[in-house]
Amino acid sequence: MTRARIVGLGAYAPKRVLTNADLAKMVETNDEWIVQRSGIRERHIADESEATSDLALRAAQQALERANLVPEDIEFIAVGTTTPDMFFPSVGNIVQHKLGCRRAGSVDMLAACAGSIYSLSIGAQFIQTGKYRRVLCIGAETLSRITDWTDRGTCVLLADAAGAAVLEASDDEARGILDFDLYSDGQYWDLLYMPGGGSRQPATRESVDARLHFAKMKGGEVFKVAVRMFVDCTERILARNGFSAADVSLFIPHQANLRIIEAAVKRVSLPMERVFVNVDRYGNTGAASVYVALEEAVAQGRVRSGDLVLMAAFGGGFAWGSLLMRW
Repeated sequence: MTRARIVGLGAYAPKRVLTNADLAKMVETNDEWIVQRSGIRERHIADESEATSDLALRAAQQALERANLVPEDIEFIAVGTTTPDMFFPSVGNIVQHKLGCRRAGSVDMLAACAGSIYSLSIGAQFIQTGKYRRVLCIGAETLSRITDWTDRGTCVLLADAAGAAVLEASDDEARGILDFDLYSDGQYWDLLYMPGGGSRQPATRESVDARLHFAKMKGGEVFKVAVRMFVDCTERILARNGFSAADVSLFIPHQANLRIIEAAVKRVSLPMERVFVNVDRYGNTGAASVYVALEEAVAQGRVRSGDLVLMAAFGGGFAWGSLLMRW
């Protein structure tokens, strides 16, 4: 059986760092309040010249370089993002052109913060079916562009970054992406969403004045559902593949909120020392967060050959998913 194996990883975060102390000057909040509720201490914010495709391009270039490949080797690009440069063309299309992947098809997937798992899963399927041998998967966000900086419930959380992974076909059945699950449940749409800008509420002077073009969230309700989703999807994928939490070398969850991560891993009996966390330094970077965390984990030596790595993410809609791989 052909499996998709990660052969190159890349990540990029904008240079500007916004600390909790900086936020305290902008909105009624303080460092203690933010850390207690989210675990976040700082986050990266794109400057005015940077769009989502610019961040994605930097991460993709690094991933290709580490994979010892050139753009012409890539046959397809799968991007997860909630904040494209524009409605169309897609971020994948823009990155394809700027990167120079002349023969590559491309697509964006809007699964909110679950775009990381969705894009990796789509890329893996193309390889497993034999359609392509090399796929570039990306998660990229400029969530600061849809952040209401007067709303302390959301502005302390959201941030900007991009991550990328090059997937390559491998005949080693014991290594690579072993399995994945994708889920969605639209009944929760109004817990985390952006009302303005689409066909239901197009941009008007009134919609802008009403601040409808910013992310809206019911934090307490999102917390409860997110923990349940994390637990359910991780337990299912492990059980189906004959593993338990004890077999997991490292769990890389979506970096939305430290309290959500801690509550979820406690329920699946995973010790925090086997959970990778960088939300304190990046905040919630949406579809980029799992990519950025995986890149850091590998760079720090937290992931070694033969390790069983479990990843999971959830996002607005709700959409969520899990992915299991042998490194």
